[in-house]
Amino acid sequence: MSDSKFNVLLYSDGSQQAFSAAVYSANLLRKMPNMQLTIVQVQESDEGSMGVEYSWIDTWPVSPTSEWMKRVIESDTNVRSLYNDILTTTNGIFTERVKDVNHHVIYCNPSITDTVDALLEYAEKKHFKLIIMGTRGLTTLKGLIFGCIAHNVLNRSPIPVLLIKKLPQDFIDSYCSDT
Repeated sequence: MSDSKFNVLLYSDGSQQAFSAAVYSANLLRKMPNMQLTIVQVQESDEGSMGVEYSWIDTWPVSPTSEWMKRVIESDTNVRSLYNDILTTTNGIFTERVKDVNHHVIYCNPSITDTVDALLEYAEKKHFKLIIMGTRGLTTLKGLIFGCIAHNVLNRSPIPVLLIKKLPQDFIDSYCSDT
């Protein structure tokens, strides 16, 4: 990756919040010609390996399975239609910029601490300029009690972190109508 690229790490765990973060990242990718996006997933491993590079298309739901769709959307028909529009737009952006979208799997122990350590180590090693993550938006107290990867990354990262909650309707309308 060249120095002229604005390298962005998108953390994806398959959740609805990660989907919102991916949509926001795709919107940035569409508007920033010098952006390089790496979608990072973390998988359980005892070896602590730094991971493997993949094409984003191997894991991103270009043709989402019903199981993936169940994880990220509600059963309401209107909501499902809206998510399909958002997914189509997002996949179109990722496909158009395929040379600027990578995927990487990091293997580590499944604890929040190990996941955060692995993400930050990878982000620093690869010189990312921004980390984007979805979050449920837990309050500080709930975050302390239940733990939250996003808030731990936010609090510990030397790299700027952008946390994405639920996307507002005006953002979605604009995103789906832009060509």
